[in-house]
Amino acid sequence: MKKIVIIGPESTGKSTLCSQLAEHYKTCWCPEFAREYLKETGGKYTYQDLLNIAHGQVELENTMLTQAKNNFYFIDTDMYVMKVWCEVAFEKCHTWILKQIAIHEYDYYFLCDVDLPWVQDALREYPDLEFRKKLFKMYQDLLISQKTKWSVISGTDTQRLQTAISIIDTVFRRKR
Repeated sequence: MKKIVIIGPESTGKSTLCSQLAEHYKTCWCPEFAREYLKETGGKYTYQDLLNIAHGQVELENTMLTQAKNNFYFIDTDMYVMKVWCEVAFEKCHTWILKQIAIHEYDYYFLCDVDLPWVQDALREYPDLEFRKKLFKMYQDLLISQKTKWSVISGTDTQRLQTAISIIDTVFRRKR
């Protein structure tokens, strides 16, 4: 099973891309656990909540993996996102999250660029483009420092999907 993670700042099309890729490859995808968790808290969170969210994300990822098929599984958000979130919001990160980064293995990462228009919703916090660029750079620095192959995905939703499919088919030698 090829596990492909989509990360990036909020409002960069991660969920849309995951959904589209899962549909294209006729498999499932793992949504971001934090959205449901934060709906219950009204969008408010503490440092402890981020650890709870991280545990929920790992559990959901493992549960959804059992439904994946056709050799592909797409994951919206991983512990790198939790690490950045902790560090930005609280200037520290839970050791458990760092340990999860070390033990989880993935086959590819897509880093979504901040070139899509910001879409406000009750759970999003960072509409400022310059700050979103700073977050993008934090993710990019993390990906550069690890061993899994990765690519930046940019453009419209359609362009992002076409680019991602092309990369997946090339990297994993999949015939159309």
